[in-house]
Amino acid sequence: MRVQRIALAVGAAVLALAAGAGTAQAQGVTGMAFYVDGVGYRTVATPTDLSNTPAPAHSWDTIYAFGGYQPNVATAAPGDSDYNGGRWQVRALGFPDGYAAALASGDANGNGVLDADAELAQAMADGTAVDNGVVRSFVCPVIPLPGR
Repeated sequence: MRVQRIALAVGAAVLALAAGAGTAQAQGVTGMAFYVDGVGYRTVATPTDLSNTPAPAHSWDTIYAFGGYQPNVATAAPGDSDYNGGRWQVRALGFPDGYAAALASGDANGNGVLDADAELAQAMADGTAVDNGVVRSFVCPVIPLPGR
């Protein structure tokens, strides 16, 4: 039982770090973890690690990790036709000219964050945000924030 609790705690900590979710609560439910098309979502931290799974690329959704500059951005959520049920690959972002340059390039709605994959795609097309590749693969559910 103690080993399971430790595994869950470690999994929650890793997910919080990878997904930028902040501090995970005791039951594993996070606070704001990421945006999907401008909507905030939280998740439930799970101790899964699928990093060495040779699943095809289309079986994953992507979470872009902003390295603490802002909440992360995911490419799909429940209800989207291309949502893969919570199978995620976290891709680290780099900002060659700084985060402010990426924000200036991509923040189409002027709300002070890149909160949609279309905004992030614009910053990447301009070269102000760079995809540095997959850093983690895992499974976790996605939950809209209360009051959505």
